[in-house]
Amino acid sequence: MPTYEYLCDDCGPFTDFRPMSESDLTCECPACGNSAPRAFLTAPYMSGLSTERRHAFSTNERSAHEPKSTKTTGHGPGCGCCGGKSSRMTYKYKDGSKAFPKSRPWMISH
Repeated sequence: MPTYEYLCDDCGPFTDFRPMSESDLTCECPACGNSAPRAFLTAPYMSGLSTERRHAFSTNERSAHEPKSTKTTGHGPGCGCCGGKSSRMTYKYKDGSKAFPKSRPWMISH
């Protein structure tokens, strides 16, 4: 059963376990008995996830809008596009741009 937060005007915030069908209804304050509306005081917490999955989701969320750039790290010494060796599939222009004449033209290069 989920935990919901409520805010009493006189006593302040409190939590209560309620069925999801009653999530939008007001709750009786345990201290004074007044009707209190539901409040969103803290962010939801996914307690059913393992630590590894939660870490993976947070990493994915951080990188969703700004992927890592490979220009600073490169692809390593064996890479044909930026590792120093030229590939027979890569043609480099004088301005530094690259073309891949024999590769698949619909694919985006890295």
